[in-house]
Amino acid sequence: MQVLRVAGLTKRFGEVLAVDDLSFSVAPGEIYGFLGGNGAGKTTTLRMVLDIIRPTSGSIEVLGNAPDRRNTGAIGFLPEERGLYSNMSAIDVIAYFGQLKHMRAADARAHGMELLARFDLADRAKARISEMSKGMAQKVQLATALVNRPRLLILDEPFSGLDPVNQGLLEDEILRASRDGAAVVFSTHVMQHAERLCRRLLLLRTGRKRFEGTIDEARAQLPSTIDAIAPDGIAGLEGVANATRRQALDGGFAEWTLDLAPGVSASDVLERASTRALPLRRFEERRATLHDVFVHLVGPEGDAGTSVRENQA
Repeated sequence: MQVLRVAGLTKRFGEVLAVDDLSFSVAPGEIYGFLGGNGAGKTTTLRMVLDIIRPTSGSIEVLGNAPDRRNTGAIGFLPEERGLYSNMSAIDVIAYFGQLKHMRAADARAHGMELLARFDLADRAKARISEMSKGMAQKVQLATALVNRPRLLILDEPFSGLDPVNQGLLEDEILRASRDGAAVVFSTHVMQHAERLCRRLLLLRTGRKRFEGTIDEARAQLPSTIDAIAPDGIAGLEGVANATRRQALDGGFAEWTLDLAPGVSASDVLERASTRALPLRRFEERRATLHDVFVHLVGPEGDAGTSVRENQA
């Protein structure tokens, strides 16, 4: 059974179409990247999944049911806008959130202490949030999302404001949750995190799905480039869309940059070079990065001009 299933999801705020006929699903143990620029509809979609706002049309299923308070105990949520009760202690905050998710108080405190120990905060368990550094408070916020051992973990721009050490800790916790069988959905506009963590991802622009698939399938949206040292004949091989001769070398060789046609792989060109008996001194593929794909499909700034849509959510 899919942990999360979204079908034909649409959300309007007056005349503004924030989410437009969106469908996707996430399986147990899967880390699913939800990517898009500012105002793309990421937060609006996640808020509908959490039943904070209701869709205009379409359906959402969490563990086979429509989202409502019955799902609370199975969901962990780390919001983009972090917020904790500043006068409460770290362990009291974590236990409180656990109880909101239908945990027994003793169980919530016990697992809360385990999390604080894992985050190197065991000695600060009774410290008030107001007495903690921003990094410490962010770890406590993460613990509130994990305390109930969620089957669906939703993280909205989770890396925002984290230093490199805490970014690494968060990545470790995402991988741990996945290994424990949780479906993890995280929204981000930082492509490096998605490349390291995701099995599949979805790219949004102005509320519409522009791409869904694996990292390799995303990279295949753009043709590869080859850096080669070869004779002139390499420029005429089938599948080479554009060849730039950068520098002539001795022995009839030259340095080349080869832009491949869409759908043509580096191995295809290498096989054709071998068939033509073209000697190669260098043949290195440069594949498109996820950032390149993002810019190609979504634009260099995402869709910042429509950020009002997220604000109205």
